[in-house]
Amino acid sequence: MNTDSDESPGPLTSAIPPAPLLQVCLNGARGAGASAAVPMTPEAMAESAARAVAAGAAEVHVHPKTPCGQDSVSGRVVAEALEAIRAAVDVPVGVTTGAWAEPDPVRRVERVRSWSVLPDLASVNWHEPGAEEVAAALLERGVRVEAGVWSGTAGARLLAASPLASRVARVLVEVVDADPATAPDTARALLADPALASVRAPLLLHGEDGGAWPVLELAVALGLDTRVGLEDTLLLPGGAPARSNAELVAAARRMRATGPAARRGAEWRE
Repeated sequence: MNTDSDESPGPLTSAIPPAPLLQVCLNGARGAGASAAVPMTPEAMAESAARAVAAGAAEVHVHPKTPCGQDSVSGRVVAEALEAIRAAVDVPVGVTTGAWAEPDPVRRVERVRSWSVLPDLASVNWHEPGAEEVAAALLERGVRVEAGVWSGTAGARLLAASPLASRVARVLVEVVDADPATAPDTARALLADPALASVRAPLLLHGEDGGAWPVLELAVALGLDTRVGLEDTLLLPGGAPARSNAELVAAARRMRATGPAARRGAEWRE
């Protein structure tokens, strides 16, 4: 009998789990005055996304903007941004549904239901009024939901109590503490919240401004998904202004390549 087989087990490295996700957050609610690098138009968003993906980002998060630079969830604005970015990259693209883009919860749901071009994902900040209704409208349309749980809010408790908790694609653990000295401790406290622990969904941990890099370093150490981009920080780890989202992504990849999780992976392979 022939004992040769084309289905022999692959090398040991084939069993290594995939690296944690690195998402790029292109612009956030920042305006043109924050930095010339912040992409404001669909064309600029597409170019910035393409360079960030080439630098190693596996997903894109964007805030579609009106011609005057305001965040918007209108169908036309969302469609223009998504079409431009998708023409430039072949990775999942997510958008915001933040209350500042449409303060009226009822109107925000109507906007989502009117979208003619759908994102792959949409973030919903669970502490905001109307979060469940917005999330339900997204799920009805087949859009995956990233549940935003901010430090210093009741987001974790509200999400844990929601009937939609089991249907979210991931939880964005968002540390709004911008103090680099305290942001990691704020992150650890949020991660340890029993309400958050009860939600069975992948976690993406990130910080903002002064807390962005310390929290990203913690995410790397914990082996969690994370994100970086001009929404979260305008500065490189050493404090120099970032010239692009791609520069920030490259810096995050270097941090991940030399962090504790990478060292543990190397030891495992040995």
